[in-house]
Amino acid sequence: MTSRRRLLGSGAAAAVAAAVGVPGDPATAAPGAGPLVIAHRGACGYRPEHTLAGYALAARLGADYLEPDLVATGDGVLVARHEPEISGTTDVARRPQFADRRRTVVLDGVPVTGWFTHDFTLAELRTLRAVERLPRLRQHNTLYDGRFTVPTFVEVLDLRARLSRELRRPVGVYPETKHPTYFRSLGLPLEEPLVAALRRAGLNRPAAPAYVQSFEAANLRRLRRELGLRTPTVFLTSAAGGPYGDSRSYADYLTPAGLVDLSGYVDGIGPAKDQVIARRPDGTLGAPTGLVAAAHQAGLMVHPYTFRAENEFLPADLRCGADPRDFGRAVAEQVAFLRAGVDGLFTDQPDIAVLARTAAGAHHRADGADAGN
Repeated sequence: MTSRRRLLGSGAAAAVAAAVGVPGDPATAAPGAGPLVIAHRGACGYRPEHTLAGYALAARLGADYLEPDLVATGDGVLVARHEPEISGTTDVARRPQFADRRRTVVLDGVPVTGWFTHDFTLAELRTLRAVERLPRLRQHNTLYDGRFTVPTFVEVLDLRARLSRELRRPVGVYPETKHPTYFRSLGLPLEEPLVAALRRAGLNRPAAPAYVQSFEAANLRRLRRELGLRTPTVFLTSAAGGPYGDSRSYADYLTPAGLVDLSGYVDGIGPAKDQVIARRPDGTLGAPTGLVAAAHQAGLMVHPYTFRAENEFLPADLRCGADPRDFGRAVAEQVAFLRAGVDGLFTDQPDIAVLARTAAGAHHRADGADAGN
């Protein structure tokens, strides 16, 4: 398998060297300079997702923001998991004492079978250990299986504060409310404890290093208009479908009129990356769609998701070799999006995004110098 260290140390560094004329080091790039690097579920390209170790590594690799997905336990505590169903991200399936908790629920209209955070108290959830969600692609991460617990949102906020002091720069937090309508129907609302936690941490203010995101527009309206959230908010979208229980599609929200409407209660959008630069029929990277310009016209930031370095996730023309696990030309992909004007990137490998930001900035400076000559 292609060495990740070698790809970062040669191919990625060469991209920066070509742009600025000197070797690049992602660890020394100025954090927060230019578009944001948002650590998607932590540094989950290098550690199992949603672990304190992964969040800490992300910050040390240069991430500006740490992104925890928030779900609730049965006793109403917010914890960081990608979904309420936890068989893919913990060792719960190997715990015989919890075998009888496996069941099927209807999650946003879809039957899902497994183990769910809301069927566990926090104390019970603490007995589980995190595992790698994508072991086929990220076999290295399985070295850490069983080593980390499921963190609470308060623990993530405390870690953020410690990292900010340690690194002598603001490290932000970018929580997502996962399936908020579903959890509210269970009597376990996510919104109120989220606002309370941000307020206690001193982050419920417009200038705080924090964003709150959701795929449900109604959730963001409630947070802003009813529950006193002052932190900036971001509406997530996908290329198909719409928010659960909403008569409007994501496509409708992203029309010029829809973007203007969104600007009344959110500060940005988080589209799937193909909504920003579509892929051609052959799977290669195409041209910008115009969404960034339309969002900016409405006064909204654009933070697309999710950038990953493995061939499996890259456009066909940016893959290196045939092994889906190998790193491809991830820097080149991210530079293309940064040059299309996005304001930040959700990434599984924050160091690569920092490197891409440096390269894109160098290209921008070079273009400006050429224009002045």
